[in-house]
Amino acid sequence: MDLVRPLSVLVPIKKRPKIAHVPSSFCRYEVKFKELVLFLVERKMGTSRRNFLMELGRKKGFQIENELRDSVTHIVAENNSGDEVLEWIQSKKLSESITCHILDISWFTECMGAGYPIKIESRHQLKVQENCSASFNMPLSSSCVRVLQYACQRRTSLQVINRIFTDAFDILAENYEFLQNKGPRVAFLRASSVLKSLQIPILTMKDLEGLPLLVDEMKYIIEEILEDGKCQRVVEVMNSERYKSFKIFTSIFGVGLMTAEKWYRMGLRTLEDIKNAKDLKLTSMQKHGLLYYEDIADYVSKMEADAIENLVKNIIWGFVPDAIVTVTGGFRRGKNVGHDVDILITCPRNGAEKHILHNTINVLKNKGQIFFYNVIESTFNETKRPSRNIDALDHYQKCFLILKLLKKDVEIENKCSGHWQEPTEPDLRMWKAVRVDLVVTPYEQYAFAILGWTGSTQFERDLRRYATHEKKMILDNHALFDKTKNIFLEAKTEEDIFTHLGLNYLEPWERNA
Repeated sequence: MDLVRPLSVLVPIKKRPKIAHVPSSFCRYEVKFKELVLFLVERKMGTSRRNFLMELGRKKGFQIENELRDSVTHIVAENNSGDEVLEWIQSKKLSESITCHILDISWFTECMGAGYPIKIESRHQLKVQENCSASFNMPLSSSCVRVLQYACQRRTSLQVINRIFTDAFDILAENYEFLQNKGPRVAFLRASSVLKSLQIPILTMKDLEGLPLLVDEMKYIIEEILEDGKCQRVVEVMNSERYKSFKIFTSIFGVGLMTAEKWYRMGLRTLEDIKNAKDLKLTSMQKHGLLYYEDIADYVSKMEADAIENLVKNIIWGFVPDAIVTVTGGFRRGKNVGHDVDILITCPRNGAEKHILHNTINVLKNKGQIFFYNVIESTFNETKRPSRNIDALDHYQKCFLILKLLKKDVEIENKCSGHWQEPTEPDLRMWKAVRVDLVVTPYEQYAFAILGWTGSTQFERDLRRYATHEKKMILDNHALFDKTKNIFLEAKTEEDIFTHLGLNYLEPWERNA
């Protein structure tokens, strides 16, 4: 008897040229979930119902393509078996290029009811006869999914299906960072990155077969979580005095691992210990970090980030109208919250960016909206090759500051966005301290800078490793150097850099490794 299994993911789709024209439906509705692109199969669904569901999905903020193309991440079918959908795809003579989910209409309708993409469960996955796999060459379980080694080769959205495992790995990696043990830290981060890229849940140990970078130690942790719902080793780390103290210390603005280690050896354990230590010598940055700790340790919302971006833009455009001001980091990758706001600044006119940073700081000071700032001038040497150290910092002119964000600026942004809500409780304090990084780059290096400052950290590390080990090139936030040709490669856009490296372009929201 034929075995029936869920068609887990990753049905290859032909990569087609990107089309510049955007359907009118996209123009009418805001896209809220940029990491997902849906396609509804008309077969057995009918044209009228398909059009109705597509319109409904777009109203809810989903991206839905009219045609099957390379950007599609989820194929939704109604009254079709997995075999029928596979046969339909095969009839289109699509070549293998990228992969996507094939799901029953129940997943789509439940998403519509929830108003956001829900977790994909086995009941949502269409079924395929096991003996069909040979003729269609389709994977039948996560053990058959081909996951590439480097994070820059994988599309990783914000939706993490296997978070129970990735959270465990991330905690262990962070603990190794506090212990300044780089090897195991990097190993756990890479393994976590692999699991974050999976679009199917890990339900059994067999699902780990074929996945790269998962050594026996990590498999034991996953097995324990599958059996007990938790890993005792992770629980012990989270409850350890050292881990909890280092979490607090390193969350203070201006405190790194060396300082945290020093404080811990002095017998300090809590935030109150730091504040009450009489003979403790603090830098100006650390003093301000303690003074505004509650605000800085709190999350920054997307609305607050947008308000800060508009504030900085309006100041800069006052004296450099053609300046380009872009929020990078997690917010550019689609996150709704973050710990700080990174803003990249440049100008197409050569040299026009040189005085932007100091002028911006002066305006903010005059407005009384800076609590602290530290400017680092550019140390870039044009004749120097890119750094071989994949974790090396760049040499751009930058400013690390604590901004006084006025609540009225956030309210203005709130109203302009069309999402105005009355505050649930009166807030007597009319400002919030927010960590902001301003980075200024020459225009010819802008593509490398925005790629480097967008992240995620693991994506950037793997991108540089890939350039070095697979392409004999050196990449950093300033340039791309081809060692075989002994030349610098020019790039005007991020797409140019991906092309030089022979990689498929990943949108910012696909880099959450």
